[in-house]
Amino acid sequence: MGFQDSTEVMTYIGGIFEKAYEDPTLADKLRAAGIVLKFDFKDPDVVIVIDMANGTVTEGVGDLDPDAEMTMSSDVGNAYWQGKVNLPLAMAKGKIKVGGNVAAMLKVAPLSKQLFGTYVERLKADGRDDLLVA
Repeated sequence: MGFQDSTEVMTYIGGIFEKAYEDPTLADKLRAAGIVLKFDFKDPDVVIVIDMANGTVTEGVGDLDPDAEMTMSSDVGNAYWQGKVNLPLAMAKGKIKVGGNVAAMLKVAPLSKQLFGTYVERLKADGRDDLLVA
């Protein structure tokens, strides 16, 4: 079925970063990366910006100047956070487009694996089995 609207994308995908900042060890690693990462999701459309140094998650760019950005469908983003998307392969196939300081972004990518289980648990807890990827 997919996300119904941009609010759901913000709630679930943006929410996974909010959850990351609740884990002191993970939060320290994200803050140490110090980058501003912009996610530009399509269908439904929403821009989520993660300011890792300051531990903030916002909708829209505002005054921030992203160091790196990723563009993908919301469905690909959902599958990624469930551990179902190989990032380098998705980039090579054009399912995920990247720009800016890609090297810095790729250094942070391994940290995301620690959140896959948390993301799936949140979907299940909210009764969103329709978003689970087989």
